[in-house]
Amino acid sequence: MPPSSLNVFRGRTDIRAFLKNRFSEALRNEHREEGSAVVEFTFFALLLMVPLVYFIITVGQIQGGSFAVVGAADQAAKVFVAQPDAESAQAAAEQSALIALADFGHDAGQARVSTRCDPADCQAAGTAITVTVNLTVPLPFVPFNEDFRLKASEVEASSTQLVGRFR
Repeated sequence: MPPSSLNVFRGRTDIRAFLKNRFSEALRNEHREEGSAVVEFTFFALLLMVPLVYFIITVGQIQGGSFAVVGAADQAAKVFVAQPDAESAQAAAEQSALIALADFGHDAGQARVSTRCDPADCQAAGTAITVTVNLTVPLPFVPFNEDFRLKASEVEASSTQLVGRFR
């Protein structure tokens, strides 16, 4: 072997011996912290992930509530203009809105349905009927009774339909 390649070989063995000594020293050290990184990671992961997951669930509830009120308002306005008189139209619109909200899993006690006619005669041809649905979205997994329900948000949607000339 040429002398230069011998020096490279000796340098590699010296490095290997040095690293082997350092690793064996580290393993023999009695001040090891075995498993503490796993415990710390688990603690901090739970500490950060639980609020994050709760936030995501709450945003999903609010988004589901907004989808529910849009569908309920649209359906209630369509049902209102299809009825023959104003009294049955109001009752049918409220009923259809509550059914649409129930399809999305929302309680009827958390919703309000209001109707507005422009002009005031709700059954005249060309009248614009606007139905507005308000829904209070509660916080998920809150263990309180109905008297002390915390709400995440209140969502609202309205829909307008025109009363047709021909029925």
